[in-house]
Amino acid sequence: MLKDITLGQFFPGDSYIHKLDPRTKLLMVVIYIVALFSASGWSGYALTGLFLAMAILISNIPFKSITRGLKPVMVIVVFTGVLNLFFTPGTHEIVNIFGFSLTWEAVERAFFMILRIMMLITGTFLLTYTTSPIALTDGLESLLSPLKRIKFPVHELSMMMCIALRFIPTLIEETDKIMSAQKARGADFESGSLMERARALVPILVPLFISAFRRADELATAMECRCYQGGEGRTKMKQLHYTQLDFNAFGIGAALLAAVLILPRIGL
Repeated sequence: MLKDITLGQFFPGDSYIHKLDPRTKLLMVVIYIVALFSASGWSGYALTGLFLAMAILISNIPFKSITRGLKPVMVIVVFTGVLNLFFTPGTHEIVNIFGFSLTWEAVERAFFMILRIMMLITGTFLLTYTTSPIALTDGLESLLSPLKRIKFPVHELSMMMCIALRFIPTLIEETDKIMSAQKARGADFESGSLMERARALVPILVPLFISAFRRADELATAMECRCYQGGEGRTKMKQLHYTQLDFNAFGIGAALLAAVLILPRIGL
């Protein structure tokens, strides 16, 4: 299960999605999320789904990696769908189970909720799959640069967010190593009730936290040795520039958002 978590991983490539400016990709994710939560009805979700499918196809990211990243969150997704299934009021009742009324409106809402969450997770994962942590840091810092006028630590915030994102695969790998070592010593993480499995995971936390603090201390020492003192006066080896490809992406994003907002008004 731990190996299925792909958040924070970067897949190098030469696709059009990889070539986009990181600021463009960040803004496109925001536009996509707004369009996804503004979608209503089959046409809106079909349009956002088609947009996401085309982005995945253009990015050349293996479809197996996309589906593997969804596995760890499927329990939460299904649980959210079940809640919407039994707690959404409606007029067209299908069946009544122990006082809970199941309606066609609830089924439709649960289906759309599951679809929305899965497309939201996939869309945000696609950002980290196609953007290196360094480029993501530079793009986020550039977008938040107006906040520097009010003395907001934009560079430090961007750096912390991207370091945290980069450390996710590292911590997952470390957790897997600790679990393998404890299994070799007779630990059992797979049998017993849910509470027993949860208790069995407690001994993993201590070495995991020690490892995380050690890595953080090593990273801080390495940054100090390189005279890192924050973003003041720092220059970048690669300057960010918008190209025609970025403007085309903005146009596609604007068209998607406009279509999603207009479709319900014309009865589609």
